[in-house]
Order: sequence, then C-alpha cells, then structure tokens
Amino acid sequence: MTAPKRFYEDFAIGDIRETGRYRIDEEEALAFARAYDPQSFHLDAEAAKTSLFKKLVISGWLTAAISMRLLVDVRAGEDSPLIGTGIDELRWTFPVVPGDELHVRSEVIEKAPWPGGKPRGIIRFRNQTINQDDVVVMTYIANGIAPMRG
Repeated sequence: MTAPKRFYEDFAIGDIRETGRYRIDEEEALAFARAYDPQSFHLDAEAAKTSLFKKLVISGWLTAAISMRLLVDVRAGEDSPLIGTGIDELRWTFPVVPGDELHVRSEVIEKAPWPGGKPRGIIRFRNQTINQDDVVVMTYIANGIAPMRG
C-alpha cells in the first residue's frame, strides 16, 4: 500500500523527522574506501595509527551515502518523493568508526514557491547525522523540490 502523497503544503518550517538506525561494519567501510576513497586512514588500521585520527575511520562519503539511504528509507512508500537539487554546508564534525550506529535528524528550515509560478516549491532541510552516543558526526543543508497541490 502506498502512503499518501506529500505535497509542498504538507511541510512546515520546524517539522522534524528522525530516521531508523544503521550500523556500519568494518568490511563495508573497507570495501567503500577501496572503491571510492582509498586514503590510508580509511584502509589500514596500522597506517591509521600515524594519522590525525590515530585509528581507522570511515570515509565521510560513506557517511553521506548512508545518510541518504536512511532518509530515503524513512520516506519509503510515499507517492511523491522529494527531488534533490543540491547540498549546502556539508561538514564532517566527528570521526565515524567501524561499529558506529548512525541515524539522521532532518528539520525543515525554509520554504519558498518555485520562481515563475510553476506548481512546485523549494524546501530546505537541516540534516544532522548522529551516532549511537548522540554525537553529531555530519551536518548539511539539503535543497529539494516538492510538487504543490492542484
């Protein structure tokens, strides 16, 4: 069964949505690093000991990908998904390590009708990716388009 459509008018500034949780295992982190971010502190625990982090850390790009997945999952079944138009102010604020469990808190911070009178609107969300200790590990502002009613 499909959930009802969510239109631009259904989003209010201050609305907050929380996602489910996702635990990152070391093999997943290593596979991602080998394929997309092959820096020593993402690939080799021994080499990572001499880095700024002093331990193996997960690529920020994997953290971003997991955050996206969690946000899509929380909207599963909605008939009109938001269409992303960009990301602003992406920040990795705390290292993520294998075994961490992440979730995302997303807050509507701005809304505006689409320029030129098209039947859609722009919505901006402040997203925080948070670990199991309630430490914010990544922040960004997501920009999306949602259809208007009628």
